Amino acid sequence: MTDLSFDNVSITYRSSSNRGDVTAVSDISLNLPTGATLGIAGESGSGKSTLIMSALRLLPKSTRIDGQVRLGGKDIRDLSFGEIRAVRWAQASIVFQGALHSLNPVREVGGQIIEALEHHAKGTWTTPATRRDRMFALLDEVDLDKSKAVSYPHELSGGQKQRIMIAMALACEPDIIIADEPTTALDVIVQKQILVGLAKLVAERGISLLMISHDLAVLSAVCENLAIMRHGKLVEYGPSDQVCLAPVADYTKQLAGAFPQIGDAESRMNPRTLKPAEVRRAEPYTKTSEVVLEARNLSVSFDTRQGRERAVRDVDLALHKAEILAVVGQSGSGKTTLARSLLGLQQVDPGSQVEFAGTALPKKAKALRTFRRQVQMILQDPSGSLNPKRSVYEAVVEGLRVQKITDNEYARVVGALEAAELTPAADYLESIPQELSGGQRQRVVIAGALALDPQVLIADEPVASLDASVRGEILSLFLALKKNLGMSALIITHDLGLAWNIADTVAVMKTGEIVEYGDVDTVLANPQHAYTQELLAAVPRLGSQSLVNNG
Repeated sequence: MTDLSFDNVSITYRSSSNRGDVTAVSDISLNLPTGATLGIAGESGSGKSTLIMSALRLLPKSTRIDGQVRLGGKDIRDLSFGEIRAVRWAQASIVFQGALHSLNPVREVGGQIIEALEHHAKGTWTTPATRRDRMFALLDEVDLDKSKAVSYPHELSGGQKQRIMIAMALACEPDIIIADEPTTALDVIVQKQILVGLAKLVAERGISLLMISHDLAVLSAVCENLAIMRHGKLVEYGPSDQVCLAPVADYTKQLAGAFPQIGDAESRMNPRTLKPAEVRRAEPYTKTSEVVLEARNLSVSFDTRQGRERAVRDVDLALHKAEILAVVGQSGSGKTTLARSLLGLQQVDPGSQVEFAGTALPKKAKALRTFRRQVQMILQDPSGSLNPKRSVYEAVVEGLRVQKITDNEYARVVGALEAAELTPAADYLESIPQELSGGQRQRVVIAGALALDPQVLIADEPVASLDASVRGEILSLFLALKKNLGMSALIITHDLGLAWNIADTVAVMKTGEIVEYGDVDTVLANPQHAYTQELLAAVPRLGSQSLVNNG
């Protein structure tokens, strides 16, 4: 078997720019013995991904590594290209966070799993038939139907693509699995399945697991020991229970408190953040009986290889003035299709009704454009939503120009940025996305929607890709927009903690149907439907390797 150790490792990115060299990791020493589990937690920029990439020599050639990274007792810098290639996948494999960017878009996913076996499995699965059987076994192991083998990445949900990546990492039965945020895009049910599955591999096969995340609860579900990194340095290390339940460092305490425990009264309508958005009204807006967006008998069907399938089934939904409604459910449950239908971006089945302010959704392009000024959508990935070559001003003003709103353009942009808590706005106008943090980029996307002065925001996983502390800032902003402007929001999410944090109402969706719908306090505190109960039971909790022990 293979062990992994980092001995006084420092990693520097060499740069020819005026910034000079950048030290990403400073004097880190960690050990992962055979059969052990180690979690590394920290926010973006903490150096955790840089550290684990060094284990398989995946960093740029210009990177300087001081200290020693040993894999199986050998310094990875001493391995030839052929030796390091043989190590990858067979001895140590990695699960990258961005499945969308890691999979080949023009190849069936089953073939991509088989490719890993063809190139890296030596002496086993030597025939096409055995490799195909192994591929199907791996799909079953990550809870995907065999029919998904002939799917292309664009035909799968984000969670399904991530499960394909995990199947590829498991393909050659490596000694070490290195997982970089492997469950970020997954719903709680699949997250539990993956975490329990990884823990089972460790227990039954003696595989070592090195896993990184910004969510301490996820790491503590499977990892015996945790290391906390910040600004490239190790700030705390110890057994999971100790680090999660009795942290010493202030930064660890901040991470531990970033994700609310459902049922905790203190976190209800109170996202934990050091930078809460300002509520400016003496009497903040609260939910009213006025319905601004409504769906009745809404169904959506698609033609697939297996025939015509219904993605959304007979949904009834009403969004009120100054209400935050969270639609929760697993990947593939129809949440995003529902959101697109409410915006008129997706054709609905005959008999379906969508109304805005009591009027049926228009069908003509000009009328739809006017409607979309009132109902704006915020996409999941802020980086993908912004043109990297355009300034913040150009990003925010784009919607105004599409809608041909020319009066007070500069004032509208500044006002939108200030409403999104990017103040003073003048400091951000000329910035480009690469100069902003993840949270600031998401605020720019939100500002672009606010510039049109909409009544409704529809947000698809608005904090899924954000760090723990930034998550609280954005959720606090949604609450402030509701209280300051009376804005309504429909938020698509697989995160029940988000619903507990900021939502008035929650709709639980399964296979296209809403199976439970009501006030958050009622539904999440006393769920009636078995599926809602299953979702809540799958939410990881801090300490005691919770999911593994209850899996």
